[in-house]
Amino acid sequence: MKANGKTLFRKLALKQISKKRVHNYKKDKFISRNLFSYIQQSSIKDIMLFIPLKNEVNIAPLIKVLRQRGYNLYVPYMEDESFRLVKYRLPLFKKKFNIKEPRFSRKRVKSIDLAVVPVLGIDKNFKRVGFGKGMYDRFFQRESRTIKTTIFLAREIFFSSEIITDHYDISADKLCTYSIVTL
Repeated sequence: MKANGKTLFRKLALKQISKKRVHNYKKDKFISRNLFSYIQQSSIKDIMLFIPLKNEVNIAPLIKVLRQRGYNLYVPYMEDESFRLVKYRLPLFKKKFNIKEPRFSRKRVKSIDLAVVPVLGIDKNFKRVGFGKGMYDRFFQRESRTIKTTIFLAREIFFSSEIITDHYDISADKLCTYSIVTL
C-alpha cells in the first residue's frame, strides 16, 4: 500500500512541477541565499551537495561561491544502485540519467558537516519522497553515521498528511524551500 501511495504522490507532484516552470530563477536564488547564510553562520567546512537536474533547485551558482570561499564540496558519483561522494571539481561529465559528475576519486570522505539533498516531497514523518531511484536512501543507509546535519531542498514542498514512506526513506534535520525555511 505504501509503495502505491508513494508512487501516486510522486507522479502527482512531478505533474505539478512540470506546470510551474515560471520564476524558477527567483526561487532558486532565494533558496540558495538562505542556504548560504546558514552555512556562513554555522561551523561547516565539509558539504555534500548535488549537481542539479531540471526539476531541482539550481544551486550551481551557490556551488561556485562556496568553492571560491574554500569550502570542501562533495557530490554524488553514481555506482550501481547508489553513489559514493567525490570531491567536486571541474570539468563535469554527463553520465547515466543525464547526471553530470566529476571524475571518479578513490579518496574516502570521512565525515560531512552538512548534506544538502534534493527532495520532491515529505510525509507526516518528515521522511523524503525523492525522484524514485532510491539512490539517496541506499547512500544514507551506509553513511548516516558520518553526516552531522541534513537539509532537504526544494522550490516547493509537496506534503502528504499520511505516512507514505518506508523505514529506509531518509529524514532531514532542516527544510529549505521558497516558502518554508527551517534553517
